[in-house]
Amino acid sequence: MKFFKPSNSNDDSPKVNKSRIPIRLNVLFFVAFLLFAMLIGRLVQLQIIQGEHFQSEINSGDIKTETRNVQRGMIYDSAGKPLVANNSARAISYSKPLNVNPKTMYSVANDLVKYVDLEDEPVTKTMRVNYYLAQHEDDVKKKIQNVNSITDDKKLARLEDAYVRKHDLADNLSKKQKKAAVIYNKINNAYSLSTIYLKTAGVTDQEMARIGEHQSDLPGIKITTDWTRSYPNGNSIKNVAGTVTSQKQGLPSERVNELLAEGYSRDDNVGSSYIESQYENVLKGTKQAINVETQNGKILKKTKQYGGKAGDNIQLTINSKFQNDVQDIIENAVKSGSANQNPLMTGGYAVVMNPNTGGIYALAGVDRDNKTGKLTTNSLGPLNQTMVMGSVVKGAQVMGALNKGVITPTNNTLTDTPIKLAGTATISSIFNKSGNNNMTLSAADALEVSSNSYMMQLTMKEAGFHYTPGAALHMPVSIFDTLRGNFNQYGLGVKTGVDIPGEAPGFKGGSSYADIGKALNLSFGNYDAYTTIQVAQYMATIANGGYRMQPHVLQSIRSKGKNGKLGAVNYEFQPKVLNVVNGTKAQWDVVHKGLWQVVHGNNQWRTGRRLEDLEPSVSAKSGTAETVTNGISTTTLSAASYAPSDNPQVVIAVAYPGSGSTNETFNMESVKSIYQAFWKDVESSDGLK
Repeated sequence: MKFFKPSNSNDDSPKVNKSRIPIRLNVLFFVAFLLFAMLIGRLVQLQIIQGEHFQSEINSGDIKTETRNVQRGMIYDSAGKPLVANNSARAISYSKPLNVNPKTMYSVANDLVKYVDLEDEPVTKTMRVNYYLAQHEDDVKKKIQNVNSITDDKKLARLEDAYVRKHDLADNLSKKQKKAAVIYNKINNAYSLSTIYLKTAGVTDQEMARIGEHQSDLPGIKITTDWTRSYPNGNSIKNVAGTVTSQKQGLPSERVNELLAEGYSRDDNVGSSYIESQYENVLKGTKQAINVETQNGKILKKTKQYGGKAGDNIQLTINSKFQNDVQDIIENAVKSGSANQNPLMTGGYAVVMNPNTGGIYALAGVDRDNKTGKLTTNSLGPLNQTMVMGSVVKGAQVMGALNKGVITPTNNTLTDTPIKLAGTATISSIFNKSGNNNMTLSAADALEVSSNSYMMQLTMKEAGFHYTPGAALHMPVSIFDTLRGNFNQYGLGVKTGVDIPGEAPGFKGGSSYADIGKALNLSFGNYDAYTTIQVAQYMATIANGGYRMQPHVLQSIRSKGKNGKLGAVNYEFQPKVLNVVNGTKAQWDVVHKGLWQVVHGNNQWRTGRRLEDLEPSVSAKSGTAETVTNGISTTTLSAASYAPSDNPQVVIAVAYPGSGSTNETFNMESVKSIYQAFWKDVESSDGLK
């Protein structure tokens, strides 16, 4: 069997020229080599030859944050009426560009004073020098020896400054140039991309038109809106509300570092006192934030990071109508009192508060210059004016003695008689100065007639001293701590904790053994000094049965509503008990009965008879303290009360320092008027009578 080999002529497969394969591969390798070489070359160019250039491009790029102010929150009263609002006004502002040079700012300042009427402001030597150098720095440099060898910019600036001052080059400025110097320094000191205000009031239509017409000559200058505080329901609340700094004032100097650390700018508005300061974080809102992307000193893109949030509103416990009425009552009392027998009066103050929550309905006050007779509204006087209050504190003295056990609810009878001790003047009650009117008193009776003798006898019992007429007084100095510790429980002699800055703590007299006799005066309120709000807190503690409540003006924090209305409640103040004064019902009944008898008792010496016809029923305690004003003996008249007697809803405390006579009654008359205003303005007395 034969096998046949196929013929090549009949083979249809492609024919390969094997001799050409190496040539093709070499071409491919060569092309790949060239491409790879080009890539390496490009990398060398980018990373080595041009590396520094591109790195500088990267380094010159930056993202800055531009901020814009938002509207401040408003303050409302308890009825929803605006107490502190915002008035919008046209303003002229300057937004500082990136890398703006001094000559440009110099030109802007000079042009602006031509188009806008700016108020005169003090121009310092430094301002004039800076203004001069903005235009003439090159000329000044030529006058400095070896200037080209100076590489320290700060040193060069000092030399330039010294040269201008030495040769008085910036002294002969015109009035317009002085204004321009002020403007130049303001815009020069601003941060890049920040906005400052140059005029915030009285911007006229003509000024707006001129700025618009010359806008190309005024880079950074804009017409914008500024906000100022207004008081739609009367200025009596202005003292309590406090102040907000203007753009011109900027941040308060004593808090500038703290506020800068919190993100404020130097010329930001900020609450600088009282409620505006206390609740600054609520009222200020959150600034709008815009990310500004820059490259080589040019803005590439702006992106809104945060749209900003207007400040929240706050609602107070203060009723604006009632606040104004109480302020008028106090002012009228001071006017009438000083016009009669009291030419040395130095003012009058009142606090009205809720004894169960600590909410303050009104803070009123007036200072009086007893030399000129001028009256000045001081609604914060109740918080910061301390004075010896007198017998108004006797309710706490009686309760302290009950707690100490020196008297009991069923065994508390003592005889009012002048206290005569060896080496000291006789101390007595007003109604029994000579001892011809000795009377047997219960604790409640002693409050009714305001017996000084009774209170001193309680103190001697607490100190373990057995009193006999003419004996030398021997009590340990610890009696001062005993009495003050008791008074402090009610808020007398300590800060009340009110949510308004600037409260005074009161004043303590000497407490050494040489002062031991003064402990007797302390017992009936004629030694240490207290504030009117402390007296109000004390009476509120008695009224509610022993709970010392924190006084407060904040009722709630509210979001911004539509059309100027209050929005949703974000936070509501919760009443806070600072401490509890222990006492049994029987003990509290003794004090409550005594304060009721002050107004409604039968003794001819009761001190609150002017309130007896009020409905609902009122309980009260008056006070008269011997004081000295301008070297002349005077009296501080005070009073504290609560109503209704069997269901306390409101406490009123008043004080009038510098009165001339203990026979005056305008303290009780003003309390009566305040009650009548309260039942009319704040809460109806229907159903409480």
